[in-house]
Amino acid sequence: MGKKSVTFADIARYTHFSKTTISRYFNDPDSLTVENQEKIAAALEELGYKENKVARILASGKTEFVGVIVPNLYLHFYSQMLDEILATYETYGYKFLVFAGDDNRDVERRYIEELLAYQIEGMIVLSNTVPSEELASFQVPVVTIEREDRFCSSVNTDNRAGGALAAGLLDECGCEVLIHINSDVPESVPAHGRISGFVDACRERGVACELMLRDFGHGYEEADRTMRQVFEELEERFPGRRKGVFVSNDTYANMLVNQIVRTHGGLPDEYRIVGFDDSPVSRESVIPISTVRQQVSRIAQEAMGLLMAQMEERKKRRPRPLGEPVHKAVEPVLVRRETAR
Repeated sequence: MGKKSVTFADIARYTHFSKTTISRYFNDPDSLTVENQEKIAAALEELGYKENKVARILASGKTEFVGVIVPNLYLHFYSQMLDEILATYETYGYKFLVFAGDDNRDVERRYIEELLAYQIEGMIVLSNTVPSEELASFQVPVVTIEREDRFCSSVNTDNRAGGALAAGLLDECGCEVLIHINSDVPESVPAHGRISGFVDACRERGVACELMLRDFGHGYEEADRTMRQVFEELEERFPGRRKGVFVSNDTYANMLVNQIVRTHGGLPDEYRIVGFDDSPVSRESVIPISTVRQQVSRIAQEAMGLLMAQMEERKKRRPRPLGEPVHKAVEPVLVRRETAR
């Protein structure tokens, strides 16, 4: 064929199939026998066929695009998760359109409308502003990660187990009082399990437990100011006592470590710190932070695999949609570093 683009007519002549059959191979392969699919696939390789993606989208209405909505990117967990989701292109071949919603429900609804206008085939949602019942009403498969998920399939960390792991490590460090710093997370959100798992583990161990639930706002500077106030309260309420502090994520844990180091010139013996995520900031902190690892790569793969199955099912002539949402939990892993040996 030289440098000429290979057309459906060329493939039809080479295989002795009709152009209609060749079109069905690209747009509805299940309508052909496996033998004929293999013959056409071999011909494409022999002819050096390069697919015209735009033409295929126009012909089939299938874009191979997946929409992704994250609440923000200043929390390291979301940027790390996004990186892992994008990396699934090598496995599944789906491309991504990404929006950061800044925890604003109206903004995120507008983003969803735009994604649907691009004819996305599925959506992964990490932001928690739009209810799962509303997400399930859109005419595309949706998988959520670490957010309220009653009406949508989801992949989450076993947050209760993670909270218990943090409490156990701090207790082993000989702390006199265990403290959990978090937002006031609703029980419907999986991350609430970090609170309940921590509290229950403290009760089982007979260790004094305190919750410091605060509004950390919607940006790094606002969160850092709040953490400074939390640190000042810790200093005032628990002077001289060995404090075991479990922080809801590594970004906030790093903020706390920075406050402690600025004040004390290092990490004094009266502080033990555990974060949650195992994002890069926990390893790169001025004092590496013990943490509960969310297996981000595995979560991303599970979420994309779950979404992929639903998207592929919809392409069949007689699709069988899920009867009920599928919920998967990934176990956390305790990581010991300098802040809680």
